[in-house]
This record gives sequence, C-alpha cells and structure tokens, in this order.
Amino acid sequence: MDGMDTDSSRLAIHRICTMEYGIMKEEIIKELKTVYDPEMPSINVYDLCLIYEINITDSHVDIVHTLTSMLCPAGDLISGNIKEAVERTEGVETVTVKLTHTPQFSKEMMSEDARLTLGI
Repeated sequence: MDGMDTDSSRLAIHRICTMEYGIMKEEIIKELKTVYDPEMPSINVYDLCLIYEINITDSHVDIVHTLTSMLCPAGDLISGNIKEAVERTEGVETVTVKLTHTPQFSKEMMSEDARLTLGI
C-alpha cells in the first residue's frame, strides 16, 4: 500500500467515526431534553443552555453543565438526572458529569424559544 491508500483509509475511518459520534451526540441531546430543573419545569436543561460540553470518546461521555444559580437546591438531582439520561443512550457505557459555574449562567444564554416560553 502506498501513502495515498493509507491516508484515504484513515480519512474514511475518521468520517465513519465522526458520523457515528454525530448520531450518538444527537441521541444524547434528545435524552438531555428529557431533564428539567424542578424550578423551571417548562424548559429542559438543554434548551436552558445549562449543558456546556458533550465530549464523546468511544463509549464514554463527559458532560459539563451549570445550574441557573450557584445556590440551586436541586443541583445534585439535576446532575444525577443528566447522568441517567445520557446513560440511556445506545452505545454509551460510562458517563462523567461535571458541574461548573464558569461561565456563570445568565438568561442571555438561553435559546430564543426558552426566552419566549418564560416571557423574557
């Protein structure tokens, strides 16, 4: 095999993996949209823009999220619900959920639909 064939093969494998991760990410987002902050039950955590990162490595997923307030009494519940939702996704074996307050949540981060729902 010459270098061109090897490069072509690597590119084809990369495209397949990227597509698979893209599909998995879509499914993860679908599951995240089933998780709600109990204090804002009309908008899911994804549309509230509380999910900052979704990183997929093979069958492991790292989620970085925030809360609407650093003093949110439901923080542990929300983190647990995020983990459970992602674990329901086909192909996901392990999930790590990390809570951050950087950057701090603000209403400007919310999707337009979420702001409309809340009348903001």
